[in-house]
Amino acid sequence: MTKTELLTTGKAKQVFATTDPDTLWLEYLDQATALNGKKKVAIAGKGTLNLQISSRLFEALVAAGLPTHYVGSPTATSMLVRKCTMIRLEAVVRNQAAGSFAKKFGVAAGQLLTPAVHEWYLKSDALDDPFINDEQVQALGLADADTLMAMRGLSDQVNAVLTTLFAKRGITLVDFKLEFGRLADGRLVVADELSPDNMRLVDVATGADLDKDVFRQDQGPLTPVYAEVLQRLEAAHV
Repeated sequence: MTKTELLTTGKAKQVFATTDPDTLWLEYLDQATALNGKKKVAIAGKGTLNLQISSRLFEALVAAGLPTHYVGSPTATSMLVRKCTMIRLEAVVRNQAAGSFAKKFGVAAGQLLTPAVHEWYLKSDALDDPFINDEQVQALGLADADTLMAMRGLSDQVNAVLTTLFAKRGITLVDFKLEFGRLADGRLVVADELSPDNMRLVDVATGADLDKDVFRQDQGPLTPVYAEVLQRLEAAHV
């Protein structure tokens, strides 16, 4: 299987068609963005690190029997995925208070959230990905009640797998973002990517950030942080 024409370019990936009409080729870019693309920097090697981390996390979900669009990783910066119709929502799961949640509700970062908090955001760079509730989602025709329930349930399953996986590597999964799509046969799957670009990870021993907050907050170079996450995943043979 080979990639053919470029279909679209996003903030972190390019999407290509392939010689298989049901499969897409994602090319990870050496680029970091924040604030919905308002802050953008080229970072050599980041695409490879993101691809390798994302592949290992998708493989963990597949091993746990969860439905994803993941097919494989043919090169160091590319991923093959099943073509699906994306749902225009971002599902955020929060295990601890952080970022906008901590600021909005005036609570300390790191406060445990029980049960885990689920939030929906409309995927729209032009609108800065606004928060949206269940009724608004349904009124705008983005997803019906059954789909939202299925997405929430699948998010909980992903949370259980990844929280356990990271804990064994000395990392706390603070929160994360998921995207979903439907395959041609209608099956709901976890799509897009799973990497420190869309989750908050904290070193249990030191409290250091191991995610894109290092870039957002100008804490230092990003690639050594992502390389540390990958090294821990590889050492455990995920």
